[in-house]
Amino acid sequence: MAVLGPTATGKSALGIRLARTYGGEVVNCDSTAVYRRFDIGTDKVPVEEQGGIPHHLVDVVEPTAVYSAAQYARDAATRIREISARGRLPVLVGGTGFYFRALIEGLFDGPGRDDAVRARLHARAVRHGVEHLHRILHRVDPPSAARIMPRDEKRLIRALEVWLLTGQTLSAHFAETRPPLPEYDVCVVGLRLPSEDIAARVARRVDAQWQRGVVQEVHDNLAAGIPRDANPFGGLVYRQILEMLDGVRDDAETRALIVRENRHYARRQLIWFRKEPRVIWLNGAGERDDTFDAARALIEAHGVCR
Repeated sequence: MAVLGPTATGKSALGIRLARTYGGEVVNCDSTAVYRRFDIGTDKVPVEEQGGIPHHLVDVVEPTAVYSAAQYARDAATRIREISARGRLPVLVGGTGFYFRALIEGLFDGPGRDDAVRARLHARAVRHGVEHLHRILHRVDPPSAARIMPRDEKRLIRALEVWLLTGQTLSAHFAETRPPLPEYDVCVVGLRLPSEDIAARVARRVDAQWQRGVVQEVHDNLAAGIPRDANPFGGLVYRQILEMLDGVRDDAETRALIVRENRHYARRQLIWFRKEPRVIWLNGAGERDDTFDAARALIEAHGVCR
């Protein structure tokens, strides 16, 4: 089964409780939690709060590694089959829709990265704006353009790179893929909250991250030699803290910006997951008893998934 949804809706709490109830193990479905050394800003669940439930695909790659959605799908499929073989229930938990889709529907792994092609496309983005790449993609591959946000330079470049290197669009390649877990019927629970509730929860989470030392975590990772262009540093919280350290804005402005950016991110996540036909939506935070009871009723009505 899977527990998905926007940030700050309590997915981890619900996933752990369901895993404990049904004899399960959690499989991470968050693109930031796979990286080692980035703990506070990614809001990983501390070991002491996991309730003894095993968590998989957390801290599995170095911050400088390139870890694709296709690689995640392979790794997650392996872990899920291993959990099932032990007679346990795999509980997929997270908010990275692209990872979920790669696991459930399959993903074209594509040609290897071509630095020269990427450099040319990045130069175009710098010269004409990232939206210029989106307009090009819309002309050659409308389905991919509809899926990728207009300012998501990383994924826009990858989609155009695949087209330039193979002569075939990314969406065409996707149509030829096969799901990594064809033998599984996945029960999917989605959590959603009003935007004002998410904003309040994110504000409290940011305060807690500051108290736990997220700024020091950034200092420590920089001192350890992790380059600023490492993937985790480009994520929410870390990107804004780097800018704060560069003097772009002060502490209070940085916290407020992180809250705003998380609200925008939550909105994009909700838009993505609404396109997933498997999701059964629950209104409420994952740590609430009524949300747990509703999720349990759905699971038992449909049968506990393998």
